[in-house]
Amino acid sequence: MMEHVSYKARDCRDPDKIEQFLSESRVGIVGIAGDEYPYAVPVNYVWYEGAVYFHGMGSGKKLRLLADNPSVTFTVYRENGTISDSVPCKADTSYMSVMLFGKAEKVTDINEATGVLQKILDKFTPGFYKQGISGKMVEGYRSAMDGNAVAVVRITPVHITGKENDAVPDFPAGQGQGHPPVTGT
Repeated sequence: MMEHVSYKARDCRDPDKIEQFLSESRVGIVGIAGDEYPYAVPVNYVWYEGAVYFHGMGSGKKLRLLADNPSVTFTVYRENGTISDSVPCKADTSYMSVMLFGKAEKVTDINEATGVLQKILDKFTPGFYKQGISGKMVEGYRSAMDGNAVAVVRITPVHITGKENDAVPDFPAGQGQGHPPVTGT
C-alpha cells in the first residue's frame, strides 16, 4: 500500500529538497509496532546512500521490537514558526516534514557498520576526532550499560512522502505566549 499526502497543497515532491532535508536534519522519530502500544522514539541519524541509519545499544526495546516488527515509519520534522492571520482559524505553521515507510534491519556487515558510524561521527562531531574509526574498534566496543556491541540499524525506504509550507513565519519557532515577535534591527 502506498502512502499519500492528503493535503495536496502541502505535498512536496522535489527529490532534491527531500534529499537535502534528510541529509541536514539531525533527529528523526522511528515508529515501531510495540508490545501494547506503538513505540515512537527519537534517534540521531544519518541519511546515507538512500537509507536512514542510526545506532544504539546492542540490546534494548528498539532492537527487540524491530526484530519482530521490521516495518517502520521514520519521521523528520522542522517547524519554522507560525503564520498569523486576522481570522484565527486561518493561522498556520511554516514547516517541512518527511516520512519514510520501510523496513528496518540490523546491519551485520562490519564494513558497512564502520562506514556508517564514521558518517555519524562526521555529522555530529565534525573535525573533533583526528583519526577515523576502524572495523576492529567497532567490533571491540562494548556498551557500559549491558556489555553488548553497538548496533547499527538501516531503514530502507519503500516509500517517502514530503510535506511543506514554506511561507515566511510572523512568529519564528520558539516564540508564542510570553514571547514577543522578533522585529528587524
